[in-house]
Amino acid sequence: MSTLSKTEKKAAKKAKRANESRGRKWTRRSFMGAGAVAGLAASGALVLGIAIRPGDRTDALAGMVTDGNEQLLTTWVKVAPDNTVTAIIPHSEMGQGVHTALSAMLAEEMEADWDKMEIMEAPAEKDFANFELGREFMLGEANIPNILFDTVNGAMLAAAKSMNLQITGGSTSVRFTGVGAMLTAGAAAKEILLKAAAQQWDVPLSELRAEKSYIYHDKSNQSAPFAEFAETAATIKPNLRPALKNRNEYKLIGQSLPRVDIPAKVDGSAVFGIDAQVEGMKYATVMAAPVHGQSVATLDAADAKTMPGVIDVYNMKDYVAVIADGYWQAKQALAMIDVMWTEAETDKVDQASIFAQYAKALDTGKKKAMHKAGNVSKAEASAASVYEAEYQVPYLAHACMEPINATAWVRDRKCDTWTGTQNPLGTKMTTAAALGIDADNVTVHNHFMGGGFGRRATPDYTDQAALISAKAGMPIKLIWSREESMQQDHYRPSVLGRFKAALDEEGMPLSWESNFVHKMDPPEASHIFYDIPNQSIQYAESPTHVRLGPWRSVDHTQHGFFTESFIDELAVNANMDGYQFRRKLLQNKPRHLKVLDTAAKMAGWGKELPAGQAQGISITDSFMTIVAEVVTVDMSSGEPRVTHVACAADAGMAVNPDGFKAQMESGIIYGLTAALYGEISISDGAVEQSNFHDYEMVRMDNAPAIDIEIITSDARIGGAGEPGTPPISPAVTNAIFKATGKRIRNLPIKNMDFGAAS
Repeated sequence: MSTLSKTEKKAAKKAKRANESRGRKWTRRSFMGAGAVAGLAASGALVLGIAIRPGDRTDALAGMVTDGNEQLLTTWVKVAPDNTVTAIIPHSEMGQGVHTALSAMLAEEMEADWDKMEIMEAPAEKDFANFELGREFMLGEANIPNILFDTVNGAMLAAAKSMNLQITGGSTSVRFTGVGAMLTAGAAAKEILLKAAAQQWDVPLSELRAEKSYIYHDKSNQSAPFAEFAETAATIKPNLRPALKNRNEYKLIGQSLPRVDIPAKVDGSAVFGIDAQVEGMKYATVMAAPVHGQSVATLDAADAKTMPGVIDVYNMKDYVAVIADGYWQAKQALAMIDVMWTEAETDKVDQASIFAQYAKALDTGKKKAMHKAGNVSKAEASAASVYEAEYQVPYLAHACMEPINATAWVRDRKCDTWTGTQNPLGTKMTTAAALGIDADNVTVHNHFMGGGFGRRATPDYTDQAALISAKAGMPIKLIWSREESMQQDHYRPSVLGRFKAALDEEGMPLSWESNFVHKMDPPEASHIFYDIPNQSIQYAESPTHVRLGPWRSVDHTQHGFFTESFIDELAVNANMDGYQFRRKLLQNKPRHLKVLDTAAKMAGWGKELPAGQAQGISITDSFMTIVAEVVTVDMSSGEPRVTHVACAADAGMAVNPDGFKAQMESGIIYGLTAALYGEISISDGAVEQSNFHDYEMVRMDNAPAIDIEIITSDARIGGAGEPGTPPISPAVTNAIFKATGKRIRNLPIKNMDFGAAS
């Protein structure tokens, strides 16, 4: 055991408090790695076998990412003899532009020539587990003493390896990996290159500068490319905490740089998972048990096996697989199979019984506290009135445009997998476990994804491809049908939430009480930022057989709807304008207030609108980014049509403004689809929806005009991919209420009867 000094213990406790104040919970699912840092953050002692110092690992890593005479300077950057600087990105590209943003952050601090940068995705190897992501999540801006910093990194690396952490999701790429790893890697690489140049030229380090992948000594009029010093630089241990630029010194960050993935997507040369080609491969498709948890009881595939192109049919216990020369042949054969599934009690479950179960859990189940402040009971006892409301949201599918797919080739107890995954290292490890082989014998070739939204963080489809290939003894490209993708998803949970507020004589809230089912991530999603002194936020677990998984903005999607709907109801109850009501509750939150005011001004809040039109407003704070949206809804046809969305967002600073705006727009459209149409319903234990005819999307002909305004503040850089989604559904339903008098408490909106306004 290694004992910390009093100073170190004090710093560790401060780090823990900083983490807790940010509302983060240390769980396995979100990489909270408590075991790795338990000694540091709690007991004041470090277990040497876990919290080892990683030191300089570049020699061990170089063989995985370098060719020829390339030099790996830090974990995330290498330099080639032709002076090409390559950023090694530990995140997947699924259309969010993360490769562009992260490489720009590295280039900014390194002073690399952006126009000549190359990008590669980090390999799915444990040594490239993203420990900086975990460190940033747990400790963030906590002031870790220099003496402990390497040890903390060692703890995080050990934990990241044990948890196969290489995930892309939760808007962590820029705000955690970018801030915590890419900026530092770039600055550290520049430092050692300058040191190497000072040695080779025998000049003072202070007289050197770097610019566009060159080092200059102006006094002697010398200059040379990074490559000239890379070999020497690679022998120098990088500084763990190099000096970073001030924001006003940025040249690349804050500029709208062209997305590096777009040209290949335009000319068709981009390779997605579904584009993988392996010599001799055959195609497979699958049909899983319609009720999750069931398995094959009987199987008659005689007719299917005689169909042209069909190679074989496999009973894989909880699913059936068909292998054929082509996907269409496999799909047609699958439809000819007569399969009976085992029975279970879940056969009788439907949507109504699920919500009845949720209600019972809130009525009689054990609830756990998420957040408490003040005294809610006392506030209710002295209140002028009490207001209550209940809301519910349905299961939601991810509905990625690219069908679920993976290509696998298992031979000689080795496996190669070609796919698009949000967690390459996790995929590698689950594939190895499924096949019963050593993880070192699994290679994951990750590709672009045609949408992920959390779905491609779950490796069930890659496991299937590997198991089918192993059984067939040949390379297999597995493609799920659209129906399979829809009915075998890992869904955003359906949720029931109950809210109560004690009000003063003016209708302003004295207390806030919420009770809901399902607590996933992040834990702060249910917290409120409004100035309400007494708060009680609780949840009850109420599990069902339906498979759940992360969905864009995770718990913020339901709590954004709940909170901003209830706030709007309180405003109406107080006979106040919804915008002004929020302003009154945000007087002590200047950053939130500015975002709210900006969105209202953008939309011309309060202006006279044509008959049948109305505006709704909402504001949420998720993934360290504050977003306010004002929606204009036209009800003149009798059904809602969203015509315009004004969106103001403060993420501290947008690394790539064009990319940031694109992510806000994407999040709005994704959330609008869910608000208007999104619903996965259960009948006889199974999912009812099967394709886009009954799981509708917002399409181009009914998409609104969207205006985005980015607010720059001195806050730490926040996320972009998810924060645009939570505010849209309450903004829409609040606008509909103003237009019709109909309060929507249950999504989706399509289920609402818009007869005569009440």
